[in-house]
Amino acid sequence: MWTLAGFDTAAPATAAEALTACCASRAWAEKLVAGRPYGTLAALKTAALAAFDDLCEAEIAGAVAAHPRIGGPPAGRGREADWSRGEQSRAMTADEPVRAELAEANAAYERRFDRVFLICATGLTAEAILAAARRRLGNDDATERAESRAELRKIVALRLDKAFGADPAAAALGTGADPGTSSPSEPPETTRAEATGPSGAPSAPTAPTAPWEDR
Repeated sequence: MWTLAGFDTAAPATAAEALTACCASRAWAEKLVAGRPYGTLAALKTAALAAFDDLCEAEIAGAVAAHPRIGGPPAGRGREADWSRGEQSRAMTADEPVRAELAEANAAYERRFDRVFLICATGLTAEAILAAARRRLGNDDATERAESRAELRKIVALRLDKAFGADPAAAALGTGADPGTSSPSEPPETTRAEATGPSGAPSAPTAPTAPWEDR
């Protein structure tokens, strides 16, 4: 968890690097850092989403590409990887037949659109994610770019709340999440198997926290 006061006063490079865990756009992070101080999470989120809406398609494409395939293991380690594991926890623990179908849908999507299928997966079942992937295969490219952008925006808003310690349920109210299908209050914690490693031995340490983070 980060402290907003610490973020407001951190070195620009440190603050920008930390923000990329919420959205992997350097232009977005640098714009937010330049706008400090914010004083409140509400002010930061307002600025963050406005800056997101101003991003060009190339920046959005880069941020989408930084996300792992739905149902697959996230690359790297540290906060962003832990968040991805938590957000996709239901997809990653689904029955093997469903996971196989999801892998096929992912592959079909990538062949059609030449990018990773992105959805705000927090609280969604693997079956719901699979249905969304199949539906979106019918989109034209412009429609799908807009839908992918909207899903990324939801993820950014939720991750800002996670990063600064807000109630995740409150975050969902501002992202358009369907309260009937998502459970954003579930914490994005690393699974026990990931924390200990497949043999039960401790896994490699996560990336060090920034000096202004609340440990």
